[in-house]
Amino acid sequence: MSVIILLVFAAIVGKLFYIQVIDSSYKFSAANNVLRYITQYPARGLILDRHGVPMVSNKPVFDILMVKRQVRPFDTLEFATMLGLTVDQVRDAFFQATKQKGYSPRKAVVLLKQISAENFARFQEVMYKYQGFEIQPRTVRSYNPPIAAHLLGYVGEVDERDIKNNTYYQQGDYIGISGIERSYEHILRGKKGVKIFMVDVHNRIKGSYEQGKFDTVAVPGKNIISTIDAKLQEYGERLMQNKIGSIVAIEPKTGEVLAMISSPTYDPNLLVGRQRAANFRVLQQDSLKPIFNRSIMALYPPGSTFKVVNALIGLQEGVVTPETRYSCYGGYTVGRGVGCHIHPSPTNLIQSIQVSCNTYYCHVFRNIIDKREFGSVENGFTVWKKHVESFGYGNKLNIDLPHELKGIVPSVSFYDKYFRKGGWSSLTIISLAIGQGELSVTPLQMANLVATIANKGYYIAPHVVKSIEGDTLNSLYREKHITSIEPKYFDYIIEGMDLAVNGAPGSGSTARIAALPDIRICGKTGTAQNPHGKDHSVFFAFAPKDDPKIAISAYIENAGFGATWAAPIASLMIEKYLKDSISRPDLERYIIDANLLDRRAKAK
Repeated sequence: MSVIILLVFAAIVGKLFYIQVIDSSYKFSAANNVLRYITQYPARGLILDRHGVPMVSNKPVFDILMVKRQVRPFDTLEFATMLGLTVDQVRDAFFQATKQKGYSPRKAVVLLKQISAENFARFQEVMYKYQGFEIQPRTVRSYNPPIAAHLLGYVGEVDERDIKNNTYYQQGDYIGISGIERSYEHILRGKKGVKIFMVDVHNRIKGSYEQGKFDTVAVPGKNIISTIDAKLQEYGERLMQNKIGSIVAIEPKTGEVLAMISSPTYDPNLLVGRQRAANFRVLQQDSLKPIFNRSIMALYPPGSTFKVVNALIGLQEGVVTPETRYSCYGGYTVGRGVGCHIHPSPTNLIQSIQVSCNTYYCHVFRNIIDKREFGSVENGFTVWKKHVESFGYGNKLNIDLPHELKGIVPSVSFYDKYFRKGGWSSLTIISLAIGQGELSVTPLQMANLVATIANKGYYIAPHVVKSIEGDTLNSLYREKHITSIEPKYFDYIIEGMDLAVNGAPGSGSTARIAALPDIRICGKTGTAQNPHGKDHSVFFAFAPKDDPKIAISAYIENAGFGATWAAPIASLMIEKYLKDSISRPDLERYIIDANLLDRRAKAK
């Protein structure tokens, strides 16, 4: 009996020691009964354009919290009117508040979120009449001017997955959902602070705990300077209004994205404030997909712009020279044939780019794939594919934005599966000669390609952030990516692109509409076939010729020839960036006023 009593006594003493000394959960439970932790939310960092002009700033809003046990009967109509709400909205807010996870009538819970400063000012004057309500200051984003929605992104409330993946976040916190806001969330969000108060049994604040000894101050997020030229971005969005497609402009030497337009776009302020969820549903249900970032997520055939790649590969592999000439009689007539437009013939390599001859590139492509030294079509195609991928096609360029697609460069295994092994040849896949078939790229990849040509064989990964306050940029955005083509061959391509824009009248130049008297633009048109409707209008270019400062791609869906819409749009963008003025106001007005959406609807 004595042993049993001693054992029981020892167990009790051991348990008491564990509860009081080792286990801290009871201490925390007790602290939670007498302490209230109020989060101090930091202001998010600003996003500025490359010249320091603010693109994204913050504006104050207020969350109204309630302690249900302390609330007394009040005039619901007056309460709702002051806050710019309806009575039903207020009643629904009370109902939803009681359904929150961890709800207690003795603890403060969020009743209404993101009340504007104007509405809160009215409420603050008479707040003494409403017992049981508290205020939590917050900030939300403000986009002025309302541009670059896809690139900048938007902010929303965290969900359970965000909280599970990162212990920093708690229910009610905000997080970047898309664009720069998401990619640089850890930079922009700052660091939360906390104030600790003593409360009584009714959860009423009685004063600061330990005179604020354990309080922490919120640290604002760091500011970011983007690579974007806000004036050029806004101008590009004006040119693309009532059109579907994308414009991407890059500074060739640095890989800095100067403008990234995806059209249709939307006012980013729509996804701010209490109406964000309702506005998002409207945008999501829009058949034109304004939320979809075509610049990095849409896959298009590159069309005739891809001929410059085949020309470079042909030169590198020695299957064509600058003097190689082919005649064109309205198309390539071998097999099923490939049509071509009327132009001066025969052409050498430089002239073939100038006039965009399909026949010439059917010859070049087959010369590459069927090169005797490769031994087989499969080996020839593999060599061709590696060259193409060295330009960034078929791979992600690793831009500092989420959801980038890598495009499609078909493989030997794909054709073996589609046609059966040994059942295909260079003639079977001849559409790749002119940028059609199974080849797909993003507008960003097209802009990066023309930047690579401007640099004569290298590119730096495109990026949209230039610098970070008190931090360094990822070294990825300083590294040169060298193509598999020797630099000397790019001079011939540049000369052909120069003539495509600046060739003499009657020479067959396909992009004369893009020419400027005092800026030497080098460009290449494309008309990408579209099995679902009218062809796409494509153009890419760089300027000036001897000291490239901008490389640009323009892709306009269902707009026809490259010279009709894409070329003049890109030319206006180049002039705007390099001169900050427009010498062709009639062309500018024609482009801005054109409603291709209306034409598309009528065609359907």
